[in-house]
Amino acid sequence: MKIVILGFGAVGQGVARVISMKKDYLRSKYGLKPQIVAVCDHSGAAIKEEGLDEKLLLETKTEKGKISLYPSYGAPGVDSLQVLEDVEYDCLVEVTPTDIDDGEPARSHILKAMEDGKDVVTSNKGPLALSFQELGDCAGKNGVELKFEACVGGAMPIINFAHETLAGCNIESIYGILNGTTNYILSRMANEGSSYEQTLQEAQEMGIAETNPYQDVEGIDAACKIVIMANSILNLPVTLKDVDVEGISRITSESIALAKKEGMLIKLIGEASPDALEVSPRLVRQGSPFAVEGTLNVATLKTDLADDVTVVGKGAGSVETASAILSDIVSIWKIRK
Repeated sequence: MKIVILGFGAVGQGVARVISMKKDYLRSKYGLKPQIVAVCDHSGAAIKEEGLDEKLLLETKTEKGKISLYPSYGAPGVDSLQVLEDVEYDCLVEVTPTDIDDGEPARSHILKAMEDGKDVVTSNKGPLALSFQELGDCAGKNGVELKFEACVGGAMPIINFAHETLAGCNIESIYGILNGTTNYILSRMANEGSSYEQTLQEAQEMGIAETNPYQDVEGIDAACKIVIMANSILNLPVTLKDVDVEGISRITSESIALAKKEGMLIKLIGEASPDALEVSPRLVRQGSPFAVEGTLNVATLKTDLADDVTVVGKGAGSVETASAILSDIVSIWKIRK
């Protein structure tokens, strides 16, 4: 399988790393031989029809900061759409930064690839939160696969779990902690009695929170994930503007201490059902499945046959998120071979 990676930040590098790590395993177990034939970042591209060396890709990005400086096969100034036009490939891995205003440039990348008959795997929430129906229709029209397990919960398996493992069930609602940054902040505040401002600063220094943490702490990231699950799992044709959103920036150490006295914790919870699309701080009982700490995510799917089914997993991390992308690549390979 010939793969193009657009975006070579933490997740893109994670994809190169896991392909390098698992090459022999993928070949022996599935007969899958993944080849990264092009990678694109802000500087340009690296393109090699016979396949780029994953370790050299990572070294080039780490040491030189620009993928276009890849030895012999670097292409400075070549943009992503030009790569999709000129390079022969089977599957696009779209992992450029998320834009929640218009979903670009990822939306255009995904549409271009699918219109050209290519399968797509993405971790980019923006296009799906804003244009899920359009993208799904395009995939169906062109007979291609659009996979996005990594968009919701990082390594926590929920999209494919719902569609495959729970295939015989009617899923009525989804309820969970869908953002690792806010869960880390609220966990630390509960354990140490620290203020929101102090804990956020510590999370930023550790690289857990972004320099601009707005999308995480104000609930936008979790809301995007609620939209994706509502569309994909519950078949609700909704977009980001349909979600009621409240973040955690107004949570005080005093309110967390008061909740603990009552045996409760405050968590940022997302809910998707035919009656509710919401992200907000809520009380959960200590010792419940939602009392997870750190950057863990957790989600409960309410079903007609299996009652409540809860999944837990790491909601962030380069290799962890890349593991979800790899599972989607394997899934596409099984369909295509």
